[in-house]
Amino acid sequence: MNKVTFQTLEFHEILLEVSGYALTDKGKETILASKPSYDKRLITHWHKEVDEAKAILSSSGNVPIHTLNNVTQMLEQAKKGMLIRADQFSRLASFLDHCTKLKRFMRGKEIMAPTISLYAWSIVDLTILEEELHRVIRHGQVDDHASKTLAKIRKQIAAKSMKIKEKIDHMSKSAKLKPYMQDKLVVEKNGRYTLPIKKENRNKVKGSVVGQSSSGATLFIEPEEITVHQEELHILKISEEQEVEQILYTLTNTFTSYEQELSIAMETMHKYDVIFAKAKYSHHINGKSVTLNEEDVINLHEARHPLLKEQAVPLTITMDSEDQSLVITGPNTGGKTVTLKTVGLLVIMAQAGLHIPVGKESTLPLYQHVLVDIGDGQNIKENLSTFSSRLVNIIEVMRQANEYSLVLLDELGSGTDPGEGMGLATAILDQLADKGARILATTHYSEMKDYAAGKQGFMNAAMEFDVDTLQPTYKLILGATGKSQAFDIALKLGLHPKILENAYAITYKQEKTFHVDDTCLRKLDYSQQVAVNRYGKVSRSGGKTDQKPVEFQMGDNVTVQATGETAIVYKGPDQRGNYIVQIKGEKQTINHKRLKLHIPAEELYPEDYDFDIIFKSKEYRKIKHQMGKKHVEGLYLEEEE
Repeated sequence: MNKVTFQTLEFHEILLEVSGYALTDKGKETILASKPSYDKRLITHWHKEVDEAKAILSSSGNVPIHTLNNVTQMLEQAKKGMLIRADQFSRLASFLDHCTKLKRFMRGKEIMAPTISLYAWSIVDLTILEEELHRVIRHGQVDDHASKTLAKIRKQIAAKSMKIKEKIDHMSKSAKLKPYMQDKLVVEKNGRYTLPIKKENRNKVKGSVVGQSSSGATLFIEPEEITVHQEELHILKISEEQEVEQILYTLTNTFTSYEQELSIAMETMHKYDVIFAKAKYSHHINGKSVTLNEEDVINLHEARHPLLKEQAVPLTITMDSEDQSLVITGPNTGGKTVTLKTVGLLVIMAQAGLHIPVGKESTLPLYQHVLVDIGDGQNIKENLSTFSSRLVNIIEVMRQANEYSLVLLDELGSGTDPGEGMGLATAILDQLADKGARILATTHYSEMKDYAAGKQGFMNAAMEFDVDTLQPTYKLILGATGKSQAFDIALKLGLHPKILENAYAITYKQEKTFHVDDTCLRKLDYSQQVAVNRYGKVSRSGGKTDQKPVEFQMGDNVTVQATGETAIVYKGPDQRGNYIVQIKGEKQTINHKRLKLHIPAEELYPEDYDFDIIFKSKEYRKIKHQMGKKHVEGLYLEEEE
């Protein structure tokens, strides 16, 4: 498999959708890095895992998966000798709790999920570590009773804080300080208790200035009676920090000693995250595991392109070991390319361990390569044309293809001379067939249908088209040959049958009658298509006609011989034989010798046609209409040239 194949078939888009169901970053990364395997046993095992995970989801709902980022970061941090914070240990406790829940969740799932239920038992019992975490850490902080020393220090801190608060509360209410205070309250500044003293009374109160108000009128002073106690409290808090740090270092060492057990638990959690993400995606697309066969049989029943969602038209395609190549014909936008992409993408998905949206009993061979040439792939940097760019890609396909390859070729040989393109397409298919590759190709060349019908191991298929609605049905019909439907579509859209009969004879070297209702043929739309210039000056033999020079009438459709432009006659001729004609909305004066009648007005317009619609402005016609109905004072009509 190569990047061109993944990009063309949009395999990465599928992986993005699957990764959206993963709950951990590592799970998302693993899914996005998924690649198809050529190991049948491994692929079968992957599909079995997803089958079992879907069964669990159908019966039990959500699976207790926990994020792994924090635990991974903690292990790396601890191995570097760094301290693990209390809040980090809280997240570790949550992870361990999920590990316990996961083991409990998988208990009893052995019958419906005999394979993946066993994975949970690789998680060893981490109860001792979990209990130690709950003993030491509470609400993201080191608990008071994590050690006897810490409990004693925090008790002293509480008592000292209470004593300071009571003392300063008493001072704030004393008659001695009342005249100097801005307010009768205690203000805490930077963790220290202060009194709001008027600035002018600074020298009346002994103590340290901790801060001031925004106006500067108030100073926040810690009285000297409080300072002594505050310093004692500060020393106690330093002791507390040292004890907490010691406790966390001890807990970090304990945590590090469980590195191997935690790594296994994380890997197991990660594995479950990936498996259940695939299972949830399978539910989303109504996917199924597909059997991989060794008989080289493609049997896709009711297959749908997973990226098309509800717009996908089910595809059924069967190719046994004798059917080496399928040549698909049909109109543009009829679904040929989508058919190729659907088959190729489902093969890659299946070999990457993903369920695919197919009906029951669908089966696929195992391919070493899926090689594609779909789309123009134009390389602007290397200045390659569409044909050249595709040919470069096809050469690479030819180089890699072997008997274990699935080759998808869209519009092979297009972009060059039809004869040479058809010959090149045939030669390429012959060579790929000799290499033993399984081939699915689309084409517009009618000769390719005969080629496929007569070559051993090749068969035709066509995309169905509804001529009545002029819409493709996007259904693949095996064994049929499709047409581009150009003639049928043209007839439906109103092209004259005589033109189609001539085109059919040129294309297929035989006659065919196209029927249209006689009433339709009498309509102007049809008659104009086959009207010919009966007024030309030069005969087929090159001699001059006996007819006199044509006098043009208003509305005649004429050709300006010098430029080939089409014009409509407005006025003329004058004394010099000049006519005023309208070309693309602009009027020009041109001599009659430079004009050639294309279609006379009588064949284009009814007898009472109002040519003002063509030659006059909207404002002119509006005034003319008003004056025709009644006299309007001050309103006059200025003739337009």
